[in-house]
Amino acid sequence: MNNEKPVVGGQAVIEGVMMRGFGKVATAVRNPEGKIEVEVKPVNSITDRFPVLKLPFIRGFVVLAESLSLGIKSLMYSAKIAGVEEDEEELTDTELTASVVFALVIAAVLFIAIPTFAAKFLHGLTEDPFMLNLAEGFVRLIIFLAYIFAISRTKDIQRVFQYHGAEHKTIFCYEADEPLTVENARKFPRLHPRCGTAFLLIVMIVSIFVFAFLGWPDLLTRVLSRIILLPVVAGISYEIIKFSARSENSIVRLATLPGLWLQYLTTREPDDSMLEVAIASLKAVEPAEIEN
Repeated sequence: MNNEKPVVGGQAVIEGVMMRGFGKVATAVRNPEGKIEVEVKPVNSITDRFPVLKLPFIRGFVVLAESLSLGIKSLMYSAKIAGVEEDEEELTDTELTASVVFALVIAAVLFIAIPTFAAKFLHGLTEDPFMLNLAEGFVRLIIFLAYIFAISRTKDIQRVFQYHGAEHKTIFCYEADEPLTVENARKFPRLHPRCGTAFLLIVMIVSIFVFAFLGWPDLLTRVLSRIILLPVVAGISYEIIKFSARSENSIVRLATLPGLWLQYLTTREPDDSMLEVAIASLKAVEPAEIEN
């Protein structure tokens, strides 16, 4: 694998794949007639205007926020092309922002407020703030894993997870410097060390240790402290996954296995038509002079 190649990242969407790289983002979607439609847009990171945001432990939260924004835009586009929202008008920036805020609120309730509230019932077992915070972290991890397992059982999400597998196989093919064809992409694994699933798992684990030292104030203070420290947790997690992705150390590789194992739930083996969509998306972001 050529580690000097520019990094390309992606995301599965409805009946398609979004790829980001070379200053562009492309979303390829197969429409109800079977044709692949591709939308390509230039993408500029805020880190280009503010280089300080590229510093280690800062860049992680910026990457997370930008990826969330791009991901939602691509998801909305895919829903329109795939025929899910035929009668819907395109979301305005205000509506898009509201959607992101709503999703963040739901995530905060599910993965912050509920675990923090639930941990108080352990007071009968221990009064040690450190142990209570650890227990809260493990409750959060259990909720996260249960959530992933539950959505992985639904038929519609399983199809999205097939496109997730197609995204990984195509990126592996690109990183291996092989021509982007269905035959070449098919032979690569569907589990990728830079997957967002692995990143989220690392976030959950890192949060356990970061929050363990915050004491045990009232519920509102605990919830607010978790939200305020999310950029710190994301920053640490990003550096860990970035380091592990390029490390050949056997111990580091062993530590990344849980993130890979979790992808057995969030990816499925794609069919050839899905690989075609993922390849179309990646080719759309490649500069013309290096296209396969």
